[in-house]
Amino acid sequence: MAEYIALAAVMIDRIVGDPRTSFHPVVIIGNFIAWLERLLLSAAHSPRRKQLSGVLLVTVVLAAVYMVAWLVMTALSALHPWAVYIGGAILLSFTISPRSLAEAGREIADYLNAGNMEEARYKVGWIVGRDTAALDTTGVTRATVETVAENIVDGIISPLFYLVVGGVPLACMYRAVNTLDSMVGYKNEKYKDFGRAAARLDDVFNYIPARITGLLIIIAAALLKLDAGGAYRAIRQDAGKHPSPNSGLAEAGVAGALGIRLGGLNYYGGAASLRAYMGEEKHQLQPRHIEQTIHIMYGVTALFIAGAFAAKWVLTYVR
Repeated sequence: MAEYIALAAVMIDRIVGDPRTSFHPVVIIGNFIAWLERLLLSAAHSPRRKQLSGVLLVTVVLAAVYMVAWLVMTALSALHPWAVYIGGAILLSFTISPRSLAEAGREIADYLNAGNMEEARYKVGWIVGRDTAALDTTGVTRATVETVAENIVDGIISPLFYLVVGGVPLACMYRAVNTLDSMVGYKNEKYKDFGRAAARLDDVFNYIPARITGLLIIIAAALLKLDAGGAYRAIRQDAGKHPSPNSGLAEAGVAGALGIRLGGLNYYGGAASLRAYMGEEKHQLQPRHIEQTIHIMYGVTALFIAGAFAAKWVLTYVR
């Protein structure tokens, strides 16, 4: 069942996209996290209490999200067998974002190709945390490619992976894990203790999906007639240099597949941060590499779903 729900969810995302509404499940989860954060953080005055409060935040949010999703799926199964597929696909579509990533990337590429750097910098600022006001064409392109590549894991493959492992409720719970990390999983003064549990849990949840993504990027590169060997070498040599134990696999894989170099000097709030280089610079970064990254993203998505169907067929045949 999971493979059909995954396919339907990707199709819904492709046709409808990610609706911008206050009733979006991820927005509701985010509002719930923000409310609990205010409640718990205001009562925590020591590093130890902040850590314990962060653990409590994660526990309450994940338990609540899983239970609500489970109740919804249980209610749908009581209505009609098809309701589970349709309702599950709609719910899962809220946890993935291939169309949003593609649209954001292509919009930025269009501005770059038109020479409209002001809009390109402004738009890329919506999807990255770094300072963008002084970025040139190469800088905007690199930021976009890195973001799309990184989000192949947490925006697509991880939710689909947890769907296959534990159904729609677990996929929704994963989205809550990722939302917690994006809201409180920072190493700044405010969140270094309170957000530690959220950040570490996000690393744990993405560990296996990130490695699946790295493998699928190599296969997708071969099918798309890109540099599959370069993708493999970059993952092997450069992925471990990334500060995240997971994001480096996708970024290095894309860099190697396209023959470009990612990483380098970024600025956050005016402070310089040097990110390790990934990939060999065979080609200078150009806007066309954004579109190629999007092709890799969709290729990886298709390969994962095809793999889910194949695994289901093998298990059925073995039985």
